[in-house]
Amino acid sequence: MTKIVNHWIGGKTAEGASGTYGPVTDPATGEVTTKVAFASVEEVDAAVAAAKEAYLSWGQSSLAQRTSILFKFRALLDAHRDEIAELITAEHGKVHSDALGEVARGLEIVELACGINVQLKGELSTQVATRVDVSSIRQPLGVVAGITPFNFPAMVPMWMFPIAIACGNTFVLKPSEKDPSASVRIAELLSEAGLPDGVFNVVHGDKVAVDRILAHPDVKAVSFVGSTPIARYIHTTASANGKRVQALGGAKNHMLVLPDADLDAAADAAVSAAYGSAGERCMAISAVVAVGAIGDTLVEKIRERAEKIKIGPGNDPTSEMGPLITKVHRDKVASYVAGAADEGAEVVLDGTGYTVDGHENGHWIGISLLDKVPTTAKAYQDEIFGPVLCVLRTETYEEALDLINSSPFGNGTAIFTRDGGAARRFQLEVEAGMVGVNVPIPVPVGYHSFGGWKDSLFGDHHIYGNDGTHFYTRGKVVTTRWPDPADAPTGVDLGFPRNH
Repeated sequence: MTKIVNHWIGGKTAEGASGTYGPVTDPATGEVTTKVAFASVEEVDAAVAAAKEAYLSWGQSSLAQRTSILFKFRALLDAHRDEIAELITAEHGKVHSDALGEVARGLEIVELACGINVQLKGELSTQVATRVDVSSIRQPLGVVAGITPFNFPAMVPMWMFPIAIACGNTFVLKPSEKDPSASVRIAELLSEAGLPDGVFNVVHGDKVAVDRILAHPDVKAVSFVGSTPIARYIHTTASANGKRVQALGGAKNHMLVLPDADLDAAADAAVSAAYGSAGERCMAISAVVAVGAIGDTLVEKIRERAEKIKIGPGNDPTSEMGPLITKVHRDKVASYVAGAADEGAEVVLDGTGYTVDGHENGHWIGISLLDKVPTTAKAYQDEIFGPVLCVLRTETYEEALDLINSSPFGNGTAIFTRDGGAARRFQLEVEAGMVGVNVPIPVPVGYHSFGGWKDSLFGDHHIYGNDGTHFYTRGKVVTTRWPDPADAPTGVDLGFPRNH
């Protein structure tokens, strides 16, 4: 019997009423294992109404109450991390160890939210004028929403809602319809932890649900992670409707390898960062820029390591890389490899014909490595979001930096070198929001914020960390004067207030 995933509204399961469902497949077999209910406008309205009602009390609740519930949720999430990882593997396809890592990184933000007290502290200046004090405070926005991608169905929502609800907001999540089960299980754990009904809601669906969230007058802010075209649309549409927006888009992350680098370490890093999670990461390294004469040696070292990666079902403990999320996506990724030679690239490894015995209908693709890729090739220009690594050659650091900075994307980047001066120069000169020095995937820890530059971010705030707290709150400044009992009435003064 096919499993059905329904919405979570007002603290309980809400069966889909629109009559529209989407298929959820097991990427390792290609079989449809689940149907997910797609929300109508009315169902989105119901979720927002539940969140608005809950905000009346949650927004006034004590910080101690909020963090106490999050502490309990953190314990439950830790206890159920294997279960959530299994849901991710079943619907996304990533190997179990990778899914566990995703849950762990989400857990990190929950822990940050448990200690959010410091970030929410205000400021006070006394005696700015005679008996005048000025204080600044931060207050929640109200109902906020998150629209999240398929590649991290647990982690990315947890980059958003723990901080949002710790700040006193209520939350409506629209997760990817491709792997929706983890979000509902998280909702159940939040309820078990004691989160009041309506503070966290989940609605599934497609553009109908997204557009209603963007237009709904009671939604005050929208967080999004996904592709650049959709991020731009989310930002434009939600901003036009008067909402605060943080929309994280796509990437083409470059890894610069200088001639003095440890090439074995660089090759290890390139393989891990390019092919981990089958390349379905916005922080994956998809372009290696080799400087000088090291190119041939580096490519050979990458090839040797890439050929040893074991590809198989995510629930097989021996698998190091799983399938892609859908057949459509698998075919799109393969098209970049198929057309690479005609665009001037050298195809070192072609993984497009890969299959797994016994799972022939799965969404399989092997490792692909393209060398001497021209910047005009689609394989270089587009975010492929699959296990395809492009290698580009330059003669100098300056040429490599110009190549990287010419990309419309600016999410993350890395440099591999033994030269501290070169590394320092790179981290200051490169146009990207996150930089790794001998670190291939520089995803910040929870108390620093995640976000890119240029077409990788639309909006003023990065996600989680201090930026997350600022995004989910708004500042208020209060100027106070209390009269001294000994003062005599001074009468009406229509002059401009003085600070002295």
